[in-house]
Amino acid sequence: MVLKSYLSKMKGGPRTLARKPLSEIVWAWIGGFSGIFGVWWLNHWMGIQGNANLFLIGSFGASAVLIYGVPMGELSQPRNLVGGHVVSAIVGVIAYNLFPDNVPLASALAVATAIAAMMVTNTTHPPGGATALIAVVGGTSVHELGWMYVLSPVLVGVLIMLAVAVIVNNFSSNKNRHYPKYWI
Repeated sequence: MVLKSYLSKMKGGPRTLARKPLSEIVWAWIGGFSGIFGVWWLNHWMGIQGNANLFLIGSFGASAVLIYGVPMGELSQPRNLVGGHVVSAIVGVIAYNLFPDNVPLASALAVATAIAAMMVTNTTHPPGGATALIAVVGGTSVHELGWMYVLSPVLVGVLIMLAVAVIVNNFSSNKNRHYPKYWI
């Protein structure tokens, strides 16, 4: 009886999501391209990390999907975008500093604590989990940054993507597509 009740929770319901109009897909593409290219361009222009492109941490790709593809979503808003990445970067650096010789423990601690910290601070942004994980598994170039990882690439990169999101998402003629829905 308990197993049947547990398994019944997984049956789901009907899918109600419809494909977005082509114009919204185009704006999402323009935003994603401009945001990621803008982060790369600043990295290149400033000469940061040479060809390593450290500014382009993997979690920015997931953020791009949210802020350009689903700009009205709760987890896409500026507080979540910026706060989620920064809180998670801090947690990731702490986890690595506590357990630099135990990557599996530091990784699990970083992601789990980032989730909890984002929930406590009301800044949940799923790519933040990856930002915390990158602080642990990102290799020597990330570890050498130490606390600077929080400022650059994380905060600077996220602010570039936020600026692009504010600009691009408000060019759409769709009155229901604007960004942000709220700032705080």
